[in-house]
Amino acid sequence: MSDLIGHWPQLLAAYTVYLVAVITPGPANLAIMGTAMSEGRKRGLIIALGIFTGSFTWAMAAALGLAAILTRYGEVLQLLKLAGGIYMLYLAYKAIKSLSRPTSTSDLERPTEGKRLWRTYLAGYAIHMTNPKAIFGWLATISLGLPPEASVSSVMLVVGGCLLTGFTVFMSYALLFSTNRAVRLYKSARRPLDAVMAIFFGTAGAKTISTAF
Repeated sequence: MSDLIGHWPQLLAAYTVYLVAVITPGPANLAIMGTAMSEGRKRGLIIALGIFTGSFTWAMAAALGLAAILTRYGEVLQLLKLAGGIYMLYLAYKAIKSLSRPTSTSDLERPTEGKRLWRTYLAGYAIHMTNPKAIFGWLATISLGLPPEASVSSVMLVVGGCLLTGFTVFMSYALLFSTNRAVRLYKSARRPLDAVMAIFFGTAGAKTISTAF
C-alpha cells in the first residue's frame, strides 16, 4: 500500500496522459465513428473491440519493456511506422473510393450482410497495431507511471486502469455514433464525411511514412 501511495503522482500523470491520448480524434476513433454511423451499432462495437485488443497488445508490450527494445533496435520502430503509414493510406484510398460512389437508396440502408464480423474485428486490430499514436501513447504512459523500481501492483494499477479507460472510451464512441441522430447525420453528409476521412488518413499516412526514414 505504501508503494502505491508513494507512486500516486506518477499514476495520476500516467492516467492523464492516456486519457488525453485515447479521447483525441485519431485513426482508431475515426474508424469507430465511421463504422458505427455507416454500418450500425453491432459492427461499431466489433471494430471497437478489435481496437481495444490492439491497445491491450501494446499495453502488454510496453509493460514488458518495449521501450528498451525500440531504443536498441531503431529499425523495428521504422518498420512499424512504415506499416502504419501504408495501412492509413489504404484507409484513405477506401474513403476516396466511397467518396466517388454516388449516393443511392441502398447506401442509406447501410447494407453489411455480406461482410463477416471477424473482418471488422481484424480491421480494428490492424488499425491500432499499426498506429504510431497508440505505440507512443502507451510508451509515454508506462514511462510516466512506472519508475524503474515499480512493483507488480503498480504495473497492474497503471495498465489495468488505462485499459479500463480505453475500453470505456472506445465502446462509448461506438454507442454514441450509432444512434439514430448520428445515422441521420451520416446519411445527409456521407460525401463530406468521406472526404474528411480521406484527408485525415491520407495526411496521417504520408506523415507517418516520412518519419520512418
